Amino acid sequence: MKRKKTSSEAQTGGLDRRDFIKLGAAGLGAAVVGSAGLGCSSPDEAAPDAVEARLAQSAALGPAPEAFLAAPPMDVVRIGYVGVGLQGTAHVRNLVQIEGAQVKAICDIREAHAERSRQIVVEAGQPEPTLYTRGETDFERMCAEEDLDLVYNATPWRWHVPIALAAMQNGKHTASEVPFAYTLDDCWALVEAAEKHRKHCVMMENVNYGRAEMMVFNMVRQGVFGEILHGECGYLHDLRAIKFEDKDEGLWRREHAKTRNGNLYPTHGLGPIANCMDINRGDRFEYLVSMSSPSRGLQRWAEEHYPAGHPKRQETYALGDVNVSLLHTANGRTIFLSHDTNLPRPYSRINMLQGTRGLFQGYPDRVYVEGRSEGHRWDPADQYAEEFDHPLWKAIEAQAAGAGHGGMDFLEDYRLIKCLREGLPTDMNVYDAAALSAVCELSEYSVAHRSRPVDFPDFTRGRWKTYPPLGLVGA
Repeated sequence: MKRKKTSSEAQTGGLDRRDFIKLGAAGLGAAVVGSAGLGCSSPDEAAPDAVEARLAQSAALGPAPEAFLAAPPMDVVRIGYVGVGLQGTAHVRNLVQIEGAQVKAICDIREAHAERSRQIVVEAGQPEPTLYTRGETDFERMCAEEDLDLVYNATPWRWHVPIALAAMQNGKHTASEVPFAYTLDDCWALVEAAEKHRKHCVMMENVNYGRAEMMVFNMVRQGVFGEILHGECGYLHDLRAIKFEDKDEGLWRREHAKTRNGNLYPTHGLGPIANCMDINRGDRFEYLVSMSSPSRGLQRWAEEHYPAGHPKRQETYALGDVNVSLLHTANGRTIFLSHDTNLPRPYSRINMLQGTRGLFQGYPDRVYVEGRSEGHRWDPADQYAEEFDHPLWKAIEAQAAGAGHGGMDFLEDYRLIKCLREGLPTDMNVYDAAALSAVCELSEYSVAHRSRPVDFPDFTRGRWKTYPPLGLVGA
């Protein structure tokens, strides 16, 4: 049975992931052509034996490293940034304010965007960065020619993996906006390249650094909620206007809804819950089931905002408006995960964590702790802030003021640079990037097969049993 190309394979002319990883910088430049295919295999192509074959890829890699990567420390982290639209520009603004971070190169297909970030870097007192604007694959030239420590990208989803692989093949650490990948083959490609080249490969999940989420993590570490048994999370955000824009994310994000049906954006809600449950550090995602509602929201929006005959009214969409997935972990914990971006609604990530002695519930933030809260009544979450506010937030709150998404973007950038400068394991690593991103294709597969349970690959190959839990990181 012929297997559908993954996103990176589609961009490399049909090469499989092992051949792609073996390519040198020159070969990569010649191979990355065309546009990516979107999403997982169709129901006919994604037969159970095909999925099981990909789950078995771990055997070929052998054992994972015994410890998380801690690369040699560096005084200055020299950065090449790829994709400086809205989110990329925000990260550049953060990075030039962080001690020891130097933005040396900027890559974008739009010269105006690259020039805007160049000006930000110069105004911050750093040397003028080199600009790379010769088209979609000019990141290859940057990775090959520039003397960099880190290649960081905030591009459309289909470019995340090719950029990361080019960076690691050329001896650079790499970081990406979310999700890092959306096929299992690409998740394995990241793991294989990071281990082969001994480079950090970090998914920049900013919600892990949200103030409420970090307070909850602190409370979990101090045992306030007892043993953690269950979590509920998601990404519930009305993106209809953004998806139909003729700029920024509107140029590419709606395309995914045409061919994919599952959870396309799982990591914002799932990342903090995974940290609290020690995923890849004492527990792991074991399997999931997933189902989607009908697709109505984007069609209705187009009908109400464009005249009859407009091309956008002729589009069809595969993406169900609401996707619900249930995840089960190796230690028996359960997670409810939802995706809802095509319907009218207030924003929410749900952010509920239930333990044997109490729980936290987001939107609005509230807490119940047995023996501390009044019977059957919520406490406002800010009642716990003075005691349990995370030490990282306390330390750099002033520096993060005004940064994107309530300051969490600055914290994630700060921590990445700190870990690289001090030679520490990064807060998130390639195994986290792969495990959280794998939800994309696994949910698509389950939806296409009447909510059939589907196993998660164990990207750590058993090391999750001995890898140490994430601690209370600091400044």
